[in-house]
Amino acid sequence: MLMIRGNDEVIYCVEDDDSIRELIVYTLQASGFQASGFAQGKALYAALEKETPQLILLDIMLPDEDGLTILKNLKKSAQTKNIPIIMATAKGTEYDKVIGLDNGADDYLVKPFGMMEMVSRIKAVLRRTKKEEQQELSCGNIRLNVEQRQVIASQQQVILTHKEFELLAYLMENQGIVLTRDKLLDKIWGYDIDIESRTLDVHIRSLRQKLGQAGEQIETVRGVGYRIGGSS
Repeated sequence: MLMIRGNDEVIYCVEDDDSIRELIVYTLQASGFQASGFAQGKALYAALEKETPQLILLDIMLPDEDGLTILKNLKKSAQTKNIPIIMATAKGTEYDKVIGLDNGADDYLVKPFGMMEMVSRIKAVLRRTKKEEQQELSCGNIRLNVEQRQVIASQQQVILTHKEFELLAYLMENQGIVLTRDKLLDKIWGYDIDIESRTLDVHIRSLRQKLGQAGEQIETVRGVGYRIGGSS
C-alpha cells in the first residue's frame, strides 16, 4: 500500500510488485508527494482504521484478496464508499474495465502505464472530487447543491430565499460547529448593514419550517448561536 501526501491529500495504493511499487514511490516523491508502499489489501484495511484517504490506487491482481473484491468491500462500507478509486492492472480486457467501473471505480490504468500519466490521472480525479464536494453539501437528510442553488430535504425540494439559502449553506459547511450569532450575522448580512439580531432568529425559524422534520437538525445553542449536525 502506498501513502501519498500532497497538501492535505492522502492517497493509499495497493501494489504487490516490488519493482513497480518502488518506481511509483520514487515518482510520487519526485512529484512532491510523500509515499510509502505495501503489498496486500490487509495493510490497506489497517490503514483505513487510522485515516481516511482522499483517493486509493488499487491493483486488481493481488495475493489473497483481489482488487475487485477489495473495491466491492470498500463501496459497501459507509466509512469508505465515497473514496475515489483508480484501478490498476496488467489486464487490458474490456471486461475487467467494465467490471471495475460498474462497481464504483473512478478511473482505470492498464499496465504498463507511464508514471507521469499516473500522476496526471490522480490529480484529475482529485480535482473532480473536490469540485463535486464543493458543489454539494449534505447533512442527515438534507442535501444542498451550491451551483444549482437547490435544496432537497427528506427527498423533497425546498424553495428558500437567497438569505435562507446562504444561511443554510454556511451552517452545513461548518457541521457540528457552534456558530455564534455575531459570526452568522457578519457572514450572511455583514456588519456594514444595520440589522437587528432578531433577523437571524426569524430566518432560522423560517428555515426550520420549510425543511420540515429535517429542520430539527438545526440546533439552538442558548446564549451562543446555532449549529447543524451536532449532538444535542
